[in-house]
Amino acid sequence: MSRAWAKHAKVAFVGSHGIRKTTAVHAFANTMQRAGRSVEHGREVVRDNPLGINEEATGEAQLWVLVSQVRQELQLAQNADVLVLDRGVMDNYAYYLRACDGDDPFDVAPLVRRWSATYDMVVRLLPDVALRDDGVRSTSDAFRDEIEATLDEELPGLVEDRRLVTEAASAIDDRFDWWPLAERLAGLMGEPLYADGVPRRRSRPRPRPKADVPQLEMEI
Repeated sequence: MSRAWAKHAKVAFVGSHGIRKTTAVHAFANTMQRAGRSVEHGREVVRDNPLGINEEATGEAQLWVLVSQVRQELQLAQNADVLVLDRGVMDNYAYYLRACDGDDPFDVAPLVRRWSATYDMVVRLLPDVALRDDGVRSTSDAFRDEIEATLDEELPGLVEDRRLVTEAASAIDDRFDWWPLAERLAGLMGEPLYADGVPRRRSRPRPRPKADVPQLEMEI
């Protein structure tokens, strides 16, 4: 097997809730492993929050999430070639700002700006899928829209274009081809994607929508 990457890579999948981030994280991590790279996975820390989540979360509760996100990344970042994260500081910052009515009472903005620069690739999933009740996260469309609006405003100043990838949440299914993203990450790192002895896989072209074909609405 070829040497480990000279620098450990960190990839964050970000966005509001209920947009298939966890599914994407596991699928992308599996793709990197199939390329022969060692992978560590960072879970969504908000589910462990003892101070409350969703619309009722306070600024203190979201501060706990931000600090816990940084702590988790510090613990895991050196364990493998690639750390794949279910959220980053950027989207957690959006929840924090919403909880604080747009203010920053704990002056975390400088930390968020500096920490955002530590991600080698950020994948934002856009919320074009319906919210589902998982018993934990909010099912309020208005709440999710508030978070997305804040991300629209804040993310361009936190993550430069060359490190940012945007995908529709509805595209994240069993047919999604993760190899182009894996190749993009390797390119950003200046490292070979495939370990020695691992056969190179050909990316599947994404199907193009057919023009002038009426879409039928299905009743469910």
